[in-house]
Amino acid sequence: MRFANRADAGRALAGHLRAYAGRGDVAVLALPRGGVEVGFELARELAVALDIYLVRKLGVPGREELAMGAIASDGTRVLNTAIVARLGITDEAIARTALEEGRELERRERAYRSGRAGTDVRGRTVILVDDGLATGASMRVAALALRARRPERLVIAVPVAPRDVCEMLRMLVDEVVCLEARDRFRSVGEAYDDFPQTSDDEVCELLARAPGSRTHSSSTPG
Repeated sequence: MRFANRADAGRALAGHLRAYAGRGDVAVLALPRGGVEVGFELARELAVALDIYLVRKLGVPGREELAMGAIASDGTRVLNTAIVARLGITDEAIARTALEEGRELERRERAYRSGRAGTDVRGRTVILVDDGLATGASMRVAALALRARRPERLVIAVPVAPRDVCEMLRMLVDEVVCLEARDRFRSVGEAYDDFPQTSDDEVCELLARAPGSRTHSSSTPG
């Protein structure tokens, strides 16, 4: 299965999530940056609110494309212990990387929210969205952090991911919707015809256009 672009992937996901359409207790939380393009189309198709949930991959020092874990904006952190052990990554290196990525999370909070609070997920159905998963580290930390905030139901929705990552995530949430679960996986981008990097400005523009976006309405801190 291939997607023309992230918007096409969002519409395709919506076709598998119609049971959540038009419900006031449902919120789509997208992982910036690429996930926001997917989440925007999904939220628009389902006529539900859109917000963001900020997480950052913790890249291996010197090999930043390889995730050794991830961190959420509330401080929740998970590590890929197999990678950490295999590469002999020290606690000091992990702490240094987490500090750097924490600063980037703070910058994005300011850029995307302008001081507005995020969605209160308690008692709601949350659909966590990204444009695809590779190691699943960022989605895993997002799911763990959100689960602690007691949503009624937690759903992960992605266009493409490795099959084993999807199975791992099923143990953390109520439902996983993955349109293309692959046994042989090289990169998220190979599932798309057009896969440019999403900019901060594009994220802000999509959030401004999204009906019911938490970045453009008053909200209660979660």
